[in-house]
Parts: sequence; C-alpha cells; structure tokens
Amino acid sequence: MGIISIEQTDRLYWLGRYTERVYSTMRLYMETYDIMIDSTTEQYEKFCEKLDIPPVYTSGEDFCEKYPFDEEDANSLISNLRRAYDNAIVLREEIGSESLAHIQLAIYDMQRAKAVNAPVLEFQKVLDNLMAFWGVVDDQIASENVRNILKVGKRVERIDLYARLENTRENLTREVHRLAGRVDRCNLKYRKDVVENLMQFVEEEPLDYDKIVREIEQFLEV
Repeated sequence: MGIISIEQTDRLYWLGRYTERVYSTMRLYMETYDIMIDSTTEQYEKFCEKLDIPPVYTSGEDFCEKYPFDEEDANSLISNLRRAYDNAIVLREEIGSESLAHIQLAIYDMQRAKAVNAPVLEFQKVLDNLMAFWGVVDDQIASENVRNILKVGKRVERIDLYARLENTRENLTREVHRLAGRVDRCNLKYRKDVVENLMQFVEEEPLDYDKIVREIEQFLEV
C-alpha cells in the first residue's frame, strides 16, 4: 500500500465522513421535509436531538430554511458540504480533479436549491453528485490506500448516524462488518478494541444504540 502523510490521512478520513454525513442526513431531511415544515415542535426537535444538533431553531419552518443553507450554522448541510470541499481541494492530487468536481457541483446545487421555492429537485442533484463522487473514487483512484481511508471514514460516519437514528440491527451489523473488513487495509491509526467491541455490541440483546455511539466516537487513536 502507498503510505501517505498523517495530515493527508486525516483529511481523507474526514472527507469520507463529511460526504457521507451530507448524503445520509440530506436523505433523512428530504424524507421528512413536508412533516417538519408544518411541525411546531416534535418532528424537527426529535431530528436535532438524535443528531446532537443544538436546539437553535424556532419552528419547523425555521429549521427547514436554516438547516440546509445557513453557512453560519456549523451543523447545517452546507457547512458540512463545505468541509468536505475544503478537504477535497487540498487532496486534489490524491483523489483527482473529477472527484473534486463532483463535490464542487454539489455545492452549486445547494446554492441553486436555496434560490428556489421547492428545493427538493436540487437536493436530489446534490445526492446524485455525492454518489458520482464515490463512483469516481472506485473507478479512477489508483491508490488502494487512499480508497480505503476514504471508505473507512464513510463507514464510521454511517455507523455513527445509524446508531443515533436507531436504524435496524441488520444495517448496523452490515456497516460494522464492512468497517472491520477494510480498516486493516490502510495506514489509518485506529483503536482495534473499538472495532472488536462494535462487533460484539451489534449482537447483543437489547441493542444499545447509545453504547455504539460512544464507542464509535473513540475509533481514532488520539
């Protein structure tokens, strides 16, 4: 495997995490958009609580306007997408110009979404570009090490989100096994005991989602 610097490794890991964060939370947002925009409290507050987002929104409508587009909100979709881009642009040589371009196009789609009254179609274009990003990663990045670090970040983020959102045992187990099968194929420094614990936790009855969240937060070596 090609060894890369600690800084590049960290940026690749977080590029994987941020792209997955935007993709998964945007899908959830789109699924509940109509409910949340008409909701006074319950739906959007539950969404924020599960994702550990501070309750800074005044209503469902306020949430639906600010959560996707407010660049001053560190938890917004656009803020996470820009973090992905900030990492991607520094990693241009590692990931290639076409991968970077799909992240940039996703930002353009978000800007267009903000300018229209019905943003769902533009949101779908954001999702399409993030999927295209991963397609280019698989097809055009020659370095197995680079691909694996990106995908480890993706799996870690997905496990974290699935646990917070109390997804099915089947989905959580699949992602934990995918992580375990890939993480030793790159030079990422991580805690092996965390992966071992996660393998155990997803088999336990009852499934303790909070314990899984706490464990995956300790994945990287400090």
